Amino acid sequence: MATYKELLQQQQALALQIEEARKREISDAVAQVRQLIGEYGLTAQDVFPSGRRSTGSRAGGKVPPKYRDPATGQTWTGRGKAPKWIEGQDRAQYLIA
Repeated sequence: MATYKELLQQQQALALQIEEARKREISDAVAQVRQLIGEYGLTAQDVFPSGRRSTGSRAGGKVPPKYRDPATGQTWTGRGKAPKWIEGQDRAQYLIA
């Protein structure tokens, strides 16, 4: 059975091999992608079209208000915790038309 120190040395050697294999495979992948881009005349827009997000979310986008308090004019989008002025009340009366 191998000792702890021997196993650590094996782990370090494997880590180096993993990193070398990763760099080699990335280099091969980049070369292949460049070859395909040149062969088909692709542009960055073709490969990464704008308007699409990989997550499918609208991170940071503003949402228009859905409710308004007629007394104060405060608004609420309907997301997150409800403000005090609408809590426990029929929300239909506060809808913005």
